[in-house]
Amino acid sequence: MFQNLTDRLSATLRSITGKSKLTEDNIQSALREVKTALLEADVALGVVKDFTNQVRKRALGTEVKKSLKPGQLFVKIMTHELTQLMGSEEATLNLKCQPPAVILMAGLQGAGKTTTVAKLGCWLKLHEKKTVLVASTDIYRPAAIEQLSILAQEAELHFFPSTIKQLPKDIAKAAIAEATLRHYDVVIIDTAGRLHIDDDMMHELKALQQLINPIETLFVVDAMTGQDAANSAKIFNENVSLTGIILTKIDSDARGGAALSVKFLTGKPIKFLGTGEKNNALERFYPDRMASRILGMGDILSLIEEAENNIDSKKVDKLIKKIKKGKSFDFNDLKEQLLQMKKMGGIASMLNKLPSNMIPAHLSMNSGQLMQDKSLVRMNALIDSMTPEERSNPDILSGSRKKRIAAGAGADIPAVNQLLKQYKQLSKTMKKIKGKNLNSLMNNMTGTNTMSFNSRR
Repeated sequence: MFQNLTDRLSATLRSITGKSKLTEDNIQSALREVKTALLEADVALGVVKDFTNQVRKRALGTEVKKSLKPGQLFVKIMTHELTQLMGSEEATLNLKCQPPAVILMAGLQGAGKTTTVAKLGCWLKLHEKKTVLVASTDIYRPAAIEQLSILAQEAELHFFPSTIKQLPKDIAKAAIAEATLRHYDVVIIDTAGRLHIDDDMMHELKALQQLINPIETLFVVDAMTGQDAANSAKIFNENVSLTGIILTKIDSDARGGAALSVKFLTGKPIKFLGTGEKNNALERFYPDRMASRILGMGDILSLIEEAENNIDSKKVDKLIKKIKKGKSFDFNDLKEQLLQMKKMGGIASMLNKLPSNMIPAHLSMNSGQLMQDKSLVRMNALIDSMTPEERSNPDILSGSRKKRIAAGAGADIPAVNQLLKQYKQLSKTMKKIKGKNLNSLMNNMTGTNTMSFNSRR
């Protein structure tokens, strides 16, 4: 996520952090680099000018001149101004109304709006403990209604059926009536997208908004379109009166132009980030945490929250008791740890949230050697190819067994040997931490060369 921008800005900040004195010249030089990095990230020119002017103004102020560590204070100023640019503080969903709370979703075709409806419903169910009904008023795109029906079923959400023969306003009214009758907390209304902004689309959306009076109108936009994402959000807001933005495909966006431009251009906050294809791949947007990520300082808070939400503490406790009793760590245990990592978004997701100076060079996003979670899939396939006896007792893996396991997983013998090597490293770690507390265990469990980073720092 935003890797190119992060690398450029991190290098610029490193060059100025150690300065014992900040002058107009070295500030100007640093800001030139910052400006270039932002423009290359497809941030709108007006946004770049405003941001760099604010940083320059504060960096040349009395506050910095009197500081004993002006270089570090410059970094603090950059972080603060970047946070302000993206919204200063977290924007939450407004659900304070007589149920059902109506959420209207808008956006262009291809932005991932329908999948985001399911993700948002899943997020509300999981994090807010809300009962959710979803409905589609998209009578134009082939199979749009069926798509939402399938996604709702996968996310275990309630779906309000509709057909292309109905009018969007009739579908929305009927869905809200159903939600009221059945006492749902929230109803999310999906709308039709277009390949481009047109008058018919805006008229229909405005009429629908006026009819159902949603408490939230969220604009879903593809982050990978950069400045265009912010500009389309601006046009929608001028016509429909948005309450917030959801940026999708953020995990594939190496630039960051949309995230840094959209709040400035629309005045509306980013509320969520779409971080993947799965129903749980939706994150709350925290401007301060995103600023920290962009500047290469990581987002440890989000990483901890993901661990709390996804790691099964009962299974961890069971593993701790097993190790304390002197029993060996086996492939069944390793498979469970791979599953826990997958729930947290995999290696790439975890790397995105670590400070750049904690990520080893061989796992750098730009090194071309990042496994992209393929290694986790391969390791899992190899373990699945083993017999129960082999999983419980890895020492019996002879040459013929390795050959059979490799063939069953569609891999080769070196892949099996690599898995064994990684298993042995982790098994040794487990023996060393016998009797230690949970935090120590979790830190060490992420110490192998595939699973995380501690042993490589």
